[in-house]
Amino acid sequence: MDIERLDLNLLVTLDTLLAERNVSRAADRLHLSQPAISTRLTRLRELLGDPLLLPAQRGMIPTQRALELQAPLHAALESVRQVVASTSPFDPATASATVTLAASDYVQYAVLLPLALALRREAPGLAIAWRKLDHAALAAQMARGEVDLALTMPEMAPDTLRMRRLYHEHYVAIARAGHPEVSDPLDLDTFCALEHVIVSPQGGGFHGPVDDALAAVGRRRRVALSAPGFLVVPEIVARSELLALVPSRVAAGRGERLQRLVPPLIVPGFDMALLWHERTTTHPLQRWLRQRLEGLVQAHGSAQQETSVGQESAG
Repeated sequence: MDIERLDLNLLVTLDTLLAERNVSRAADRLHLSQPAISTRLTRLRELLGDPLLLPAQRGMIPTQRALELQAPLHAALESVRQVVASTSPFDPATASATVTLAASDYVQYAVLLPLALALRREAPGLAIAWRKLDHAALAAQMARGEVDLALTMPEMAPDTLRMRRLYHEHYVAIARAGHPEVSDPLDLDTFCALEHVIVSPQGGGFHGPVDDALAAVGRRRRVALSAPGFLVVPEIVARSELLALVPSRVAAGRGERLQRLVPPLIVPGFDMALLWHERTTTHPLQRWLRQRLEGLVQAHGSAQQETSVGQESAG
């Protein structure tokens, strides 16, 4: 085959088609029409002398020749991308791209919201997409370029992805301001006597780590409401007599409607990590985005520490 007849765009199209195995999804990723993708596939078939992808009931099935090409083709294109990226200066103020981040609702509020606000000022040409975190599909999503960054607990991270620990989170108790039965410090008897909101990501659960910690000291609490995520919990607590334990970053910045209290028993916290695919490690935009996110997280942690010290001094 005469390589001079082979357009680099054709190879990018083939790489995308082999990843997606669907003309419509490939067209979306490449920002092209479906007829344009079909035309490129026809040219590839002529140049390589192989059908490459065959129609199937759902999407397309690669031929044996296409499967043999997939890994080396993808590696070669990534090498080209890294060479170009490493020699191109990066200026966030003029950058134009779409970045996709996957996280739970808690992380979207606590980490991605400050990042999004900072990016509007510092990199206004970036379009930002948030996705619900899907641990089962995450490695494949990142390999296909559907997700750029993800945030999750380290023990949930797929082995195939790069990971960096961002921060350790702890729980705080929250009650509405002016709650007639709650005072600081919160004692265990009051904690167990009042009704609670609990978060159950799968829905319908009424038992969690707090209940395990209580059982270890021979106590129980009363759970009146099970919610699917953390974000709604502060609003529920602010409008009721219910208590809740939430990550400290969920309770931060909620104004004067809530009391933030030290839990009357030890409830283990958790670590949060940043994940990305190896192919984006040296990309200037991706590298800057990771650094910016880390900087915001560290600044938030320092601010929380200063607030805690100030509160202790005032007390």
